[in-house]
Amino acid sequence: MINAIFSQFIEATPVTVMVRGIMERVFEPRALDELFEVHTLKQYTRELLFSNVVSLMSLVVSGIHPSVSAAYKALEKDLRVSRPALYGKLNGMELGVSQALVRYSASNLKSVITELKVNQTKLLSGYEVKIADGNHLSGTEHRLKVLRNNLAKALPGKSIAVLDPQLMLVTDIFLNQDGHAQERTMLPQLLETVVAQQVWIADRNFCTRQFLLGIAQKSSYFIIRQHKSLPFEEISPLEKIGQTKTGQVFEQQVQITNSDSLTLKLRRVVIMLDKPTRHGDKEVALLTHLPSSVADAKTVTQLYLHRWSIEGMFQVITDTFNCELNTLGYPKAALFVFCVAIVAFNILSTVKAALKSVHGVGKVEAGLSDYYLVEEVQATYRGMAIALPAPLWSPIAHMSLSEFAQTLKQCATFVNLKRFCSSPRQKKKPKPKPAYDPKHPHRSTARLLPQHKQYKRSP
Repeated sequence: MINAIFSQFIEATPVTVMVRGIMERVFEPRALDELFEVHTLKQYTRELLFSNVVSLMSLVVSGIHPSVSAAYKALEKDLRVSRPALYGKLNGMELGVSQALVRYSASNLKSVITELKVNQTKLLSGYEVKIADGNHLSGTEHRLKVLRNNLAKALPGKSIAVLDPQLMLVTDIFLNQDGHAQERTMLPQLLETVVAQQVWIADRNFCTRQFLLGIAQKSSYFIIRQHKSLPFEEISPLEKIGQTKTGQVFEQQVQITNSDSLTLKLRRVVIMLDKPTRHGDKEVALLTHLPSSVADAKTVTQLYLHRWSIEGMFQVITDTFNCELNTLGYPKAALFVFCVAIVAFNILSTVKAALKSVHGVGKVEAGLSDYYLVEEVQATYRGMAIALPAPLWSPIAHMSLSEFAQTLKQCATFVNLKRFCSSPRQKKKPKPKPAYDPKHPHRSTARLLPQHKQYKRSP
């Protein structure tokens, strides 16, 4: 009977089954509670487990429950704590725990995606590409007493996310409670995670001498857009290399030196754009010390274009997930919710990897809509949770990696990709400005319709 019910849901809503199965492995209670105990410094577990908080907030972030309060009411019997206890846990959630949650999810899901064996071309053979970008959380409501007498936006914090564009997983995140902090204040923490044979791609806010030299000292590489304030010495003049879809490409040799007299020779690749950027820039200058035998100037420009994949990630968690709950004013709570949204994005990427392994990379990347995938889960998850309660999902957590990957593939075969295709907006045609007569501020729709029909019928 249970197998029959599972089969019905797999056939009717395979995406929701895949998401629920992945959550069963990523949110395995014992692993999450151990993670909390290892990384917490001040918080401790009394009655409310960290695993319960993560599970609850994942339902809020995914839109399955509309708010923290609604999720608490639905799960109150399982939580067995008061509402103030839940909010107290959220408001004091330590940044190290939030960061560890993102790292744990990426490590867990990376092995799943690898086992799915998606046939995908490497971005740069022999190197691990990483993309870093900063993001500041939007202003929250003025619910906290300290905010009520000030109408200025209350900023709960800032982050730097690190994306693996090959797997489309956010592998790391760096958090700062100060909403006014710059990304550069977190660069020393980011630099500690750099290892050899990586290629780091980032925008100009990451272009500091200390950061560039630090990456090179770790036998790693970078492609970073040049900041105008970065001092450098020209070694050779700009030389035209060729033409790309966006403009002409030039290259020259330059050198930077820090306060300790350490120097680094770089390649400065400049794209003279055919059309200015939205900010009015007519050229884009990239700095790299990748050998030209590994990546020529055109390859460098193509690799830098992958930086937009992390912008796409931020767009997904903002538009599709509830990554910023403006009701949570405490910075630690807001940043924790943002990290749970990152985990939700990683789960979505794993679902798409399973679809790629079955239907092909091209079909999935051609126009599969993240919005429609998540909307499917939002519409069916709660009903499925009633029909298939939690104990029935526990065997998934104990599957071997190969068995779990095969299960995801079997579910993926039932997915009709056409159902989840995106609907790109067509270019709008300019329309004349509607007329407004202040003497006749109201018009009867019933009287206008016959006139419109008569006008359309007339030759």
